[in-house]
Amino acid sequence: MSEQKRTVGGALGGFLGFVGMSAVAGVLVAAAVTPAIAVSGVAANSSINMFENLPGYLAIGELAQSSNIYAVNNEGTPVHLATFYDQNRESVSWDQVSQITKDAAIAGEDPRFYDHGGVDLKGTLRAAASQVIPGMSTSGGSSITQQYVKNVLLEQLVAKATTQEEVDAAWEEAAGFSTERKLQEMRYAITLEKTYSKDEILLGYLNIANFGGRVYGIQAAAQYYFGVNAADLNIEQSAALIAIVNSPDEYRLDRPDDVDNGAANGYAATKLRRDYIIREMLEHNKITQEQFDVAYATQITPTINEPKIGCQSAGGAAYFCDYVTKVIQNNPAFGSTEDERMALLQRGGLEIYTTLDLDLQVTAENSIAAYVPQAADGIDVGAVAVTVQPGTGKILAMAQNKSYSQDTEVLAQGPQYSAVNYNTDFEYGGSSGFQPGSTYKVFTVGEWLKEGHSLNESIDGRKRSDWGTFRDSCNGGTISFPGFSVNNDEGGNGGTYTALSATQKSVNTGFIAMAKQLDLCGIKNMAESYGVHRADGNPLAWGASAVLGTEEIAPLTMANAFAGVAANGMVCEPTAIASITHADGSPVMLADGSELQLPNGNCSQKVEPAVASGMAYAMQKVMSGGTGQTSSGRVDTWVPMIGKTGTSDDNEATWMSGATTKAATVVGVFNVSGHVDLRKTYFNDTQAATLRHYIWPQIMSVANAKFGGDAFAEPEAGALKTVYVPVPDVRGKSLEEAQSILEGAGFGFADGGPADSELPAGQVSGTTPAGEAPRGSVVTVNTSNGQMVLLPDVIGKSFDDAKGALGGFSVNKAEQAVTDKKQDGKVIASDPAGGTPVKSGASVTLTVGKFDDKGNDGKGNG
Repeated sequence: MSEQKRTVGGALGGFLGFVGMSAVAGVLVAAAVTPAIAVSGVAANSSINMFENLPGYLAIGELAQSSNIYAVNNEGTPVHLATFYDQNRESVSWDQVSQITKDAAIAGEDPRFYDHGGVDLKGTLRAAASQVIPGMSTSGGSSITQQYVKNVLLEQLVAKATTQEEVDAAWEEAAGFSTERKLQEMRYAITLEKTYSKDEILLGYLNIANFGGRVYGIQAAAQYYFGVNAADLNIEQSAALIAIVNSPDEYRLDRPDDVDNGAANGYAATKLRRDYIIREMLEHNKITQEQFDVAYATQITPTINEPKIGCQSAGGAAYFCDYVTKVIQNNPAFGSTEDERMALLQRGGLEIYTTLDLDLQVTAENSIAAYVPQAADGIDVGAVAVTVQPGTGKILAMAQNKSYSQDTEVLAQGPQYSAVNYNTDFEYGGSSGFQPGSTYKVFTVGEWLKEGHSLNESIDGRKRSDWGTFRDSCNGGTISFPGFSVNNDEGGNGGTYTALSATQKSVNTGFIAMAKQLDLCGIKNMAESYGVHRADGNPLAWGASAVLGTEEIAPLTMANAFAGVAANGMVCEPTAIASITHADGSPVMLADGSELQLPNGNCSQKVEPAVASGMAYAMQKVMSGGTGQTSSGRVDTWVPMIGKTGTSDDNEATWMSGATTKAATVVGVFNVSGHVDLRKTYFNDTQAATLRHYIWPQIMSVANAKFGGDAFAEPEAGALKTVYVPVPDVRGKSLEEAQSILEGAGFGFADGGPADSELPAGQVSGTTPAGEAPRGSVVTVNTSNGQMVLLPDVIGKSFDDAKGALGGFSVNKAEQAVTDKKQDGKVIASDPAGGTPVKSGASVTLTVGKFDDKGNDGKGNG
């Protein structure tokens, strides 16, 4: 039964034709339109005038629709993760609703629906009479069109509500009786039928109606109560669902034990209403007697199908799902206020397709589960894995060792449950972050290269009790940390390294030595260039200890930073959403009328390629012959990889961070709270501190097999060259002066102790090396012991005079023939030579000239 748009006269259906015929007709019309006014004695004309002056146009907006979040599998098929809604609704088309259901709605709610013009005069009069005639049975009197109007108005009120109190007030207003509201509903109903066809109004009603609780619309109701689509509903199911509409809270079918709502005896109250509708369907020839007999005798047997509401339905991907919702909640691209953004998610009918790669996600979940328990005695253990795509910022995997829940009762069951996403910032549902340890050292490497240093440059990485002052442009000069000293993870007092070898071995003292030659503020700025920030939202610190990774940072942030290095300095923002549309593919419109512009990774070249390529070169060496070799050696499919390990103070957090040009992964095992040494903790006989080296390779094996990986850019020559620079001449300086001068020139300083010298005791007598040396190398400085003197120069003196001048020395004499008579008897050579530092009493050989009086020139010629 169908009908197209009606004319004005048809819409009124003779109803307003009474107007103006007579005063009596006017009263009748007034009574038909506003029975409450009529029975209270209000004049007909004033009632009609009031009615005609009411607004007649009702704007019908989009219904609240549930939103869905999906991942996409290898075949490109969407895989549903979670659904969100204020109202569980899926709007359907006319052909997607069973004709039986349409017939049940008309028979039970408005048998003259296809005949009246929006207001059923007979039903309205009966409803009016039932209010004033004692003993007369009550009847609602509202046509389907009026009920549709009422629901549209309610929907508009709820959509504007920003608090639960406002939502409750909207429902109370809709439930109560108001003459003015009833008039307005009638006015809207009559006008609505001039604009829409009967079929459109009926379908709108079926899509908007409440079917108990948060179930709205015939499709969601069919799925929830009976597990079928609206197109497949039978007679008894259709009648039962239409029965609910009459009193959604009383007749809902998901409370079988609730005596108060009449459900204790096989949904007795609902069955009474259902049976009434079935009788009306027979009365109006919508079903046969045989169909009636079967349907009427059938008990109500719902099969409740709980929808997958919220992220807890997403399994291991629940924390990623939660992150997606926080992106929508926090990003102004989804609305000007947080309320608008959450309304868009819960009411906007969004089809949200994410960046999650199911292969990597499942591998991450399984790998963590295989090695790290959800809970253990004596430790609040946490484990995470997160993968980001270099060059795009797309989050490919996000997992942790807990089961997700927002239910306080579930969370109280034990530490195996958590609502906190350890991978993300606090603002995005995460914790306050974790110390990344030595994985943070890569930013010192970056600043080292940026300031013109070479990876093959030597550094003095010996342990010190006080590292003195550091350069700090953030504070306008220098800064000191009195008593600041660090230990190396492997113990020992450090030594001399190149920047490259210090990176491979992750030597703490080596990196503090590098930091002393750099700008601490510059190291912070380098980290921020890669998008690094504290998880709690506070400013990133830049003290000397921060160089070693003592700032609390979210794992996702570090994974994104490593992706930036792998992309040769192209840094993006983490991105979780690939696309958003409505179910029909149409674009999403925001509350201000603009089209949703999905935020992307905002990728840009934040770090010079020459710097990033040098960083990658150093981290490749970490993986081939350094602390990351344990992980890289377990990766099944080899492609070029970079990486850096990290261990926080007291071994409370351990990390493996690395990347190819296609995937950057951070894996961490740590204390969520409390203080437990992971090197003294074992799970299944395996040291907890080493578990990162089992989880990371499994994830990257899948990533490498799936995505491959390119060679990293070659570093520029300057990043690897050994630079020689002059060694300052510090002879005659005090030891302290010499140290300051050498360190100021970029050299390491070593006290070589006293040495024989003619200089006053305590003055610097010399350095090793002298002249030129590799920049950053250690220069050994000796001081004078004062036990040497300069040998007097006695050349040209007679032997006796020379011997006298060399008092205190043991003098030996040698002769040598000379042809110059002036040299006869004179000292012509000294060994050691004059001016040479020697000890007192040393032996000196003087060579004295002897003239040949025969005039020989030594060749036999006269």
